[in-house]
Amino acid sequence: MDHGLHSIFLQREAESRSISAENPDGSRGGGGRATAETTLHAPSAHHARELGPGWKISPCRPVPAGETVVLMDERGQGLIRHIWMTLDPSFYRNLVIRIYWDDSPDPSVECPVGDFFCCAWGQAHPVTSVPVNVNPKGGLNSYLPMPFRSRARVEISNESARNLDRFFYTIDYSLESLPVESLYLHALFRHTAGVEYGCDYSILDGVAGSGHYVGTFMAWEQRSSGWWGEGEIKIYLDDDSDFPTICGTGTEDYFGGAWCFGENYSAPYLGYRLVSGTEGEPGARMNMYRFHIPDPIFFRTAIRITMQALGWQSDARYLPLEDDISSVAFWYQTLPHRRFPKLPG
Repeated sequence: MDHGLHSIFLQREAESRSISAENPDGSRGGGGRATAETTLHAPSAHHARELGPGWKISPCRPVPAGETVVLMDERGQGLIRHIWMTLDPSFYRNLVIRIYWDDSPDPSVECPVGDFFCCAWGQAHPVTSVPVNVNPKGGLNSYLPMPFRSRARVEISNESARNLDRFFYTIDYSLESLPVESLYLHALFRHTAGVEYGCDYSILDGVAGSGHYVGTFMAWEQRSSGWWGEGEIKIYLDDDSDFPTICGTGTEDYFGGAWCFGENYSAPYLGYRLVSGTEGEPGARMNMYRFHIPDPIFFRTAIRITMQALGWQSDARYLPLEDDISSVAFWYQTLPHRRFPKLPG
């Protein structure tokens, strides 16, 4: 993988754009024009009252409780190349990002903001993967490329009972022609407050179309003592029914670790972090990610993914667990896609 370094010197027929609170529609020459009357954040105009236009009058915006804000609605053909956000971490699960491609009535990305950037439990922590970076002090970055053929619409919804007073964001994109084989990014959030005993946790199902799977983020809270990560990931491709084509050997193995983790790590495609509590004890909370960038998982007609919640009990016997688990599945596929299930509350 060259991450673009081997092609960055090539000339491209593309136009760069960037959307932020200082240029809400990304128009050419539209940045830094806010006044005290047009700012999206009135207190900032007060801070710049001695300096005037061009001096950080609209660096952020509020997202009132229960409201949805359209961050981007761009028509044409292009590619979202980078998204940056920062906000109070207590809103990580309450602020939902939804992205609609072309004129689809249903979002292809629907996910709490924190989980989309591999941070759960209302905390920011370092992530130094290739597609997602989380930097001090809560700078959330996604470099997953997001092509669109005729329209890209990005919304943020505050689904809490509190006002978010300061939301900072930047969406960097280019207007350019795309290869005909370009696929659309999808991201689906799942959560269960307790896995049903003896059942697998479902990361992804109901997918119809062709494409490839590119990443998993999981947030896991222990409900029992002892090691919790014996479960296997199972990936069912196309016509697979009772048994999967791809079957892992353990939860920590899938996320690139071994022998019960034991320490935090954040690598280009794999990572694990003990967020709070003591691993092996009830209440311990963990985050894990794996990005299938060098090793995408291809499917022609369908894909289904599950993870077992499995530990140990006495006499060296496996113990199905009832842990609190959430996940984000990232994949690229054709449109149209099947409508997502209702987002968990």
